[in-house]
Amino acid sequence: LKAGGVAGVCVDLILFPLDTIKTRLQSPQGFRKAGGFRGIYAGVPSTAIGSFPNAAAFFITYENVKSVLPHGSSSYLSPATHMVAASLGEVVACLIRVPSEVVKQRAQVSPSSSTLRILSHTLYHEGIQGLYRGYKSTVLREIPFSLVQFPLWESLKDLWSWKQGHVVDSWQSAVCGAFAG
Repeated sequence: LKAGGVAGVCVDLILFPLDTIKTRLQSPQGFRKAGGFRGIYAGVPSTAIGSFPNAAAFFITYENVKSVLPHGSSSYLSPATHMVAASLGEVVACLIRVPSEVVKQRAQVSPSSSTLRILSHTLYHEGIQGLYRGYKSTVLREIPFSLVQFPLWESLKDLWSWKQGHVVDSWQSAVCGAFAG
């Protein structure tokens, strides 16, 4: 829970300016009118608030699903177990990620509006479904990535553990995750 949450927050906050530039470049109003390089951290509160629970929800789901499905180290079902667990983790995490992303992206292309104002405007004009705009497409985008990344991450950890004769340390797991990503 903690490790997944902290990792998610770190990644999201470090990469936030690049995400803002990408969002503004894709904006129908054009990069300059969407804010250009001004207010590069517009929308960061929604990311900061949503990042930890998003990552935590993913890893809680991932680990719990993994624990109830067959996944022994010699099992040929191990990759499928990780694929199913990661896919379900994405479905659950997107329940938190998508509303956060909707508010964040709207703030990125309208840097003069506050995150709270954008949230209340969305809820008033579109209702709760406005916060889930793009949920299905986001899940469909995330699942293929997870289908590759998590079985690969688990396999690399197993290989490293086998080579050294004991379970990998946290930093070794992080290296495996970096390669898998």
